[in-house]
Amino acid sequence: MTDRFIVGIVGAPFGVRGQVKVHLPSGETSHVEGLTSVLLRIGDREKTFIIEETGGGPSAFTVKFQGIDSPEAAKALKGAELIAPRDQAAPLEENEFYIEDLKGLSVVLGTLKGETLGTVQDILEGGGGQLVELKLNSGDQRLVPFRDEFFGEVDLHAGKMILRERWILE
Repeated sequence: MTDRFIVGIVGAPFGVRGQVKVHLPSGETSHVEGLTSVLLRIGDREKTFIIEETGGGPSAFTVKFQGIDSPEAAKALKGAELIAPRDQAAPLEENEFYIEDLKGLSVVLGTLKGETLGTVQDILEGGGGQLVELKLNSGDQRLVPFRDEFFGEVDLHAGKMILRERWILE
C-alpha cells in the first residue's frame, strides 16, 4: 500500500504575497487546512515547505508557503505536487478507496475466487465519471466505468476486485 498521496497540485500565483492556488483532487479542504508542512514534488525533486496559511474553498483554495513571498517565487512552484502521508490524506467514506491502493489489484470474474482477467493499471477521470484502466491477461487494454453495475466487491487485503460480467470487456 502507498504511504504517501498527492493531496494537491500547485496552480497559478494568487495575490502579491506569494500565495498559490492549489487544485485539490479530493475536493476536500479540511485535511489540507490542518497541515503545518508539506512535501512539494517538482519533477524528480522533493522539498519540504512550511505552510503559513491556507484559505478559500475547493474551487479557489490558496496556500502561502514560508519563504515564498512574491508572485515570481510562487510562479516557480506551478505544477508542483503536494505530498502528504496517508494519515493526513482526505478521509474516506464507506466504499471509497484511494486510487493508489487500487492500482495493481487483480480483476476477477464474478467472485473473489473467480477467473483472473487482468490487472488494474490506473483510475482515470472520464467525462461521465471514473474509468478503470485494465490490462487483460492477453495484453490488451480496456477502460471500464468504475460503477456498481460493472464492479462488485473490492478486497484490498486479497488484492482483488470483482468484475460482475465479462461482456463489458468486449
